[in-house]
Amino acid sequence: MTEKILEALSNVIDPDLHKDLVSLGMIQNLTIEGDVVSFTIILTTPACPLKSKFVKDCTDIIHKQVDQNLKVNISFISRVAQQRRVVAERLSKVKNLVAIASGKGGVGKSTVAVNLAVSLANMGAKVGLLDADINGPSLSVMLGLEEVQPYVKQEGDKSVIQPIVKFGIKIMSIGMLVARNQPLVWRGPMLSNAFQQLVVDTEWGELDYLIIDLPPGTGDIHLTLCQQLPLGSAIMVTTPQKVAVADNLKTIEMFRMDSLKIPVIGVVENMSYFIPLEHPEEKYYIFGSGGGKELSETYQIPLLGSIPFVMGVSDQADQGIPAVAEKGSLLNKVFNDIAQGVAQQISILSSHK
Repeated sequence: MTEKILEALSNVIDPDLHKDLVSLGMIQNLTIEGDVVSFTIILTTPACPLKSKFVKDCTDIIHKQVDQNLKVNISFISRVAQQRRVVAERLSKVKNLVAIASGKGGVGKSTVAVNLAVSLANMGAKVGLLDADINGPSLSVMLGLEEVQPYVKQEGDKSVIQPIVKFGIKIMSIGMLVARNQPLVWRGPMLSNAFQQLVVDTEWGELDYLIIDLPPGTGDIHLTLCQQLPLGSAIMVTTPQKVAVADNLKTIEMFRMDSLKIPVIGVVENMSYFIPLEHPEEKYYIFGSGGGKELSETYQIPLLGSIPFVMGVSDQADQGIPAVAEKGSLLNKVFNDIAQGVAQQISILSSHK
């Protein structure tokens, strides 16, 4: 009867992966005791939205093709732990994985990630930059790599992606692997698989820091990504506005969860004030003030820096030029100070392990 049940289950298709559960290896621990059939479905994410659909489809097909009197008992487990081991193996030569995070979109998180990575590289570190925002990748635009595709080499039956090197850092983003105008409308399991492939198939080599630009928010996919990655620390990016601070409070609490326990080593406040080019000595707090300080004091974590809003920076980003690349500028100094603070906090964290 076991073979009949597996044959029946081979007709249940995962709508995301477009293959049946049996061939995908998602059916395990199949047992039959009397009139009770029990098995486990291995999910790609613990928060998979397809659980109820899998239960119904599997039960219906067993009743239809095997025996309608059988009782079907289905349990679920996640591949997250296994995926984390695979990812950790690929990143075994990376000393520090640092997540750049924010509970709110539009606060300049990717800008901070790019300029922090370039600043650390300019200080002599070996640095990588990974765009973990699968649905809305932006690093390829910000680094002028929209038309660049990484080289993929074959090692036996495995494809290995060579990250693009620019501004002294190794860069990988799914934005460099898909057509510029192609929308990425994927659900949790597909996002998880795409991200794992992006990490595992990339040849990072030896790195002092791998800066990971996380997507904004605190949803299921963020939790899954953080569980898969062997993150050592996280940095919060906020603006002075109350709504950004409120969203970041939730993100910090996510990192503090028992299932993660990822240390938040600092806060960066972006768009702290506006400086007109004609009057660089003047400051205008157009987005309010104090948001970064509030987060810092609430959780007793350092405020690593406050980044002013300077005219022309967004235009440079659109041209693929990081603000820190302009030597001697105000932003060059601000980001270098932030990078030194990050290196210091990671050093302190390492000494306590």
